[in-house]
Amino acid sequence: MATKRDYYEVLGVNRDADEEAIKKAYRRLAMKHHPDRNAGDRTAEDKFKEAKEAYEMLSDGDKRAAYDRYGHAGVDPSAGAGAAGMGGFGEAFGDIFGDIFGQGRSGRSSVYRGADLRYNLEITLEQAARGTETKIRIPTQQACSACSGSGAKPGTKPATCPTCKGHGQVRMQQGFFSIQQTCPKCHGTGKVIADPCGTCHGAGRVKQQKTLAVKIPAGVDEGDRIRLAGEGEPGVNGGPSGDLYVQIQVKPHAVFQRDGDHLHCEMPVSFSTIALGGEIAIPTLDGTATIKIPAETQSGKVFRLRGKGVKGVRSHSYGDLHCHVVVETPVNLTDRQKELMREFEAISLGDRERHNPRAKSWFDKVKEFFEA
Repeated sequence: MATKRDYYEVLGVNRDADEEAIKKAYRRLAMKHHPDRNAGDRTAEDKFKEAKEAYEMLSDGDKRAAYDRYGHAGVDPSAGAGAAGMGGFGEAFGDIFGDIFGQGRSGRSSVYRGADLRYNLEITLEQAARGTETKIRIPTQQACSACSGSGAKPGTKPATCPTCKGHGQVRMQQGFFSIQQTCPKCHGTGKVIADPCGTCHGAGRVKQQKTLAVKIPAGVDEGDRIRLAGEGEPGVNGGPSGDLYVQIQVKPHAVFQRDGDHLHCEMPVSFSTIALGGEIAIPTLDGTATIKIPAETQSGKVFRLRGKGVKGVRSHSYGDLHCHVVVETPVNLTDRQKELMREFEAISLGDRERHNPRAKSWFDKVKEFFEA
């Protein structure tokens, strides 16, 4: 180019534009005219070099002052093509990558939130239905009291990392691009410890046991989680602590099986009660209840007691208790009992259609099957 254009005109900014406006304008032009995006386009390449040179001059306070006073004659024309010019480009695009990946130039990307923890808590069905409060002990990492969390031996202090100068980040430049990554020497802390604490061995944290009170709401079920905010692992470099999730596990119950808000139980009933009818007492979570068994009740019949189930955490009413009739076969019969049973069986078989209608129907179907 025989005659150079005004640097402000190249970037499209006013002469009183601040540093941020100049950088923003350069980013826009560099992205638009970059050779990698315009392969073989000589015009785009020239515009890219022109914008790079303009940015190099106007982003430097001394060079800009000289340019404002003397124009192109006040600055070295070759400065835009040297290594410094490449540094300006890398700096601008380093900020772009920092914005994308959450790693700004401040070097604060080494601040991390602590990890979430899980604690499995086993409770009884009664505790789950009624709610309870219990205490748990969990292992946790706490700030070392000997070094006040610094990791350095008492009486000493961590030194600023010589590699990243305390930023916790280092910048790697390749070609036109500059990439920021965690400092390999201090691992993002910005500090190095020459003489570590003998208690925590430089970690700044020690493992301890912590006791927490957990309030379990009424109606929780297997697999539900209770969140204790901020009770997880502590954060790194001042980051917030994670959360603790208490995972509910309900112990198997001797009588009931839970299905959502409903409860189920098997109800053993004697042969005579099933045949003649009667009453039977069954347990509930609130005490006992009485069920009337009609005469000639069949095995598998289900009796429902409304409102005797569980009121779930997100429910508006209680579930039901379902009692499943199971006919109990008598065992250890005496000779007299066996004699009476045989007599009863003989009488029943004499009029099967009357006394055992289901059995007669089944045998008729079997007979039809073999005769077909």
